Amino acid sequence: MKITLKIWRQKNATNPGRLVTYERDGVSADMSFLEMLDVLNEDLTTQGEEPVAFDHDCREGICGSCGVVIDGVAHGPQRTTTCQLHMRSFADGDTITVEPWRADPFPVIKDLVVNRGAFDRIIAAGGFVSVNTGSAPEAHATPVPKVDADRAFEAAACIGCGACVAACPNASAMLFTAAKITHLGALPQGQPERAARVVSMLDQQDAEGFGGCTNIGECAAVCPAGVPLETISQLNFDLRRSMTPSRRH
Repeated sequence: MKITLKIWRQKNATNPGRLVTYERDGVSADMSFLEMLDVLNEDLTTQGEEPVAFDHDCREGICGSCGVVIDGVAHGPQRTTTCQLHMRSFADGDTITVEPWRADPFPVIKDLVVNRGAFDRIIAAGGFVSVNTGSAPEAHATPVPKVDADRAFEAAACIGCGACVAACPNASAMLFTAAKITHLGALPQGQPERAARVVSMLDQQDAEGFGGCTNIGECAAVCPAGVPLETISQLNFDLRRSMTPSRRH
C-alpha cells in the first residue's frame, strides 16, 4: 500500500503545532496502525529527523494509552483501540490525518501525546471503596446478584483512554466518570461512599474543565470497551439520590 500521512507535530504544550505530510510506500495491510508509525519513525530516525511521539504500552487494547484521532474519529474508522486498528481498514492511495485528543483538560505534551492526568484526579476524588485490609475474604461472603455483577463488569470495562472526551463536541468526560460511578455503585462494597462519590467525582470533573454532557452519544459510539450510554443515566440517578438529605454522608 501507498499512503499519505498528515501527522500533527508539536514540540511541546506552549509551541504551536502543525500538520506535517509524510509519504509512505510498501505499507503492509497486516500492520497495526502503531506498527506503521513505528516503521515511519525508523525511517525518520535514519534520516536524522525527529520521530513522531505517540503514546503506547500494552498494544493489546487493554491499557488505553494509544488513543489518537484518525481522520476526525477517535481511534479511527473501526470501534477499537488504535493499537488494534490495522492498515487493512484503509485503501491504497489514502490520505490519513492523525491528530492528538482535542480537549483543554488533555494538554498536548508532544506531537500525539497528551496529558490525561485529569482522569487520574477524577478517580482519586472518589473512584475507590473503603474496606478492611488483611487476608482475602471468602469469595461467596458477599453475594452479588448476577444482574448487578454484569452491570458492574460492563462499566468496569472502561480503560480510561479518553476517546469519549475526544469524540464529544463538548469535550465532556461524563461517560468515563459514569463508568467508574456505575461500576462501584452496582456492588455492595461500593455502597458506603456511594452518595459522596458521585458528588466528589463530578466536582473534580468540572474543576478539570471538561464540558457538560448534552446526550449526543458520540462518546458511546467510539468507546472501544463498549461502555453504554445508559451509564450516564445511572450517574444522574445517583446524583439525584445523593441530594436527598437522608442519603447524604
